[in-house]
Amino acid sequence: MRASVLLKSSLLTSLFVISSCATTKYSEDISKNNYSNLQAGKVYVVTMKDGSPKQKMLFRNTDGENLIGTAGKKDSAEVIIPKSNVAAVKDRSKARVTAGAAVIGAAGVAAIVISSLRAD
Repeated sequence: MRASVLLKSSLLTSLFVISSCATTKYSEDISKNNYSNLQAGKVYVVTMKDGSPKQKMLFRNTDGENLIGTAGKKDSAEVIIPKSNVAAVKDRSKARVTAGAAVIGAAGVAAIVISSLRAD
C-alpha cells in the first residue's frame, strides 16, 4: 500500500512540475521567431547564442533586427540586443510563479504521503 501511494504521489508531482514550466522560447531559425508577444514594460531574461552571460532587460520595443530595452527598472542604461544573437527569451515573472507553484505542490504531496503513512 505504501509503495502505491508513493508512486502515485511522485507521478502527480512530476506531472505538475512538467505542466507548470511555461516560458517564452524562440528557436534558432530567426525567420520563424515572432517577437510580437513580448510586452513593453516587462522584465525578460535573454540568453545569447554566443555563450555570453544572460542579460536581464526591461523590454521597450523591437526595431527591425534588434530588441530594445533598459538594463532594469532602476537602471536606465539602454540595452540593444540583435535578434540574430538571441537563443531564448524568458519571462521572469512566470519563472517566479512556476517556482512558487512547485513548492506548494511538493508540500501538498508531502502532506498526502505523511497522512497516508500515519493511516496504516
